[in-house]
Amino acid sequence: MKLLPVESAKHEREFINMPAVLYKTDANYIQPLDADIESVFDPKQNKRLLQGQVMRWLLYNSQNKLIGRIAAYTGHKEFGKNGEPVGGVGFFECINDQTAANMLFDAAKNWLQGFGMEGMDGPVNFGERDRWWGLLIDGFLPPAYCMNYNPPYYRQLFENYGFKVYFKQYTFYRRIDDPVPEKYRLRAEKVLNDPLYAFGHIHKKDLAGYAMQFRKVYNEAWAPIHKDFKPMTEVQAQQLINSMKPIIDEKIMYFGYYKKEPIAFFICLPDINPIVKLLHGKFNLFAKLRFWWHLKTGYCNRMFGVVFGVSPEHQQKGVESALIMTASRVLQSEGYKRYHDMELTWIGDFNPKMVNIARGIGGKLYKTHATYRKWFDETKPVERHEIIGL
Repeated sequence: MKLLPVESAKHEREFINMPAVLYKTDANYIQPLDADIESVFDPKQNKRLLQGQVMRWLLYNSQNKLIGRIAAYTGHKEFGKNGEPVGGVGFFECINDQTAANMLFDAAKNWLQGFGMEGMDGPVNFGERDRWWGLLIDGFLPPAYCMNYNPPYYRQLFENYGFKVYFKQYTFYRRIDDPVPEKYRLRAEKVLNDPLYAFGHIHKKDLAGYAMQFRKVYNEAWAPIHKDFKPMTEVQAQQLINSMKPIIDEKIMYFGYYKKEPIAFFICLPDINPIVKLLHGKFNLFAKLRFWWHLKTGYCNRMFGVVFGVSPEHQQKGVESALIMTASRVLQSEGYKRYHDMELTWIGDFNPKMVNIARGIGGKLYKTHATYRKWFDETKPVERHEIIGL
């Protein structure tokens, strides 16, 4: 076998195309858009690359056939409990061969050690956790947009190399027509009957205003539970909403208010991956036209829950239930039957409060991913991610 660093345009193209060959007989696989993967490794689009170094490798067999790939990143910004620096590995793909997988893992390990890393997490994105994060270990179903998918044997490849679970990531699912559980319905109605509260979906004409409302709630809700939290800026909030703008459906993005001040949000988008599957990685002019035609004609019938937040002083009062109840009344109405079901973005097992909310609103465990950690000192135990939000 031969291991080569990605150093040319040809190598970059092979890195992008390799999974499509590996998964060609897997009906559940959806090839990501080339541009979505390329953007991760482009410093102009991914500012996180300014915080560290990144390297990619390709693995070929004796017949010069591509059989694996991996990437490593020094700017992961994770540490052990004593401050030990941890690097990241991701975008791993490999045939079912432990020797081949070990060669890829060794390349990443040795390179990261050269930068002073003492361990590595994987598979991770070299950016935000909302995409390309975690190894699928249960629920081998078609992925949502920018979510990881892999064969079941990848778990053995990781664990046989010495990776241990750092945290699990739970994805919940519910059908739109499923009733809100009685306990949560009663809590929701109590809040909805309080005239000081108001809930409703957004209106596209005021996206700039919603961006500021989102920022306010996000900063209030995330700061108490995430150490080293950096508040979202106005510019970041506007950029986030603008990035969603092309596919926003105002009927699936909701805000809650108390005395007319924003105190909660539930942000969903259409899951566009069924359309992405038709494009085979391309997003040229023809692909864009095809994409927009399918989007506007209702091809996407699943929602994807992107993010859910409630300001601390309004948590555990039924606001979460009221948001879901408000959305359900719209989405279950006879005049609006666009979506059949909803998949929520993953929730870490280190966040039991959010896991309980997802279950409480009728969510059923649908998929499980795992983020693994490996210390380069084989005698060092991997401790699970600390619990937050208690």
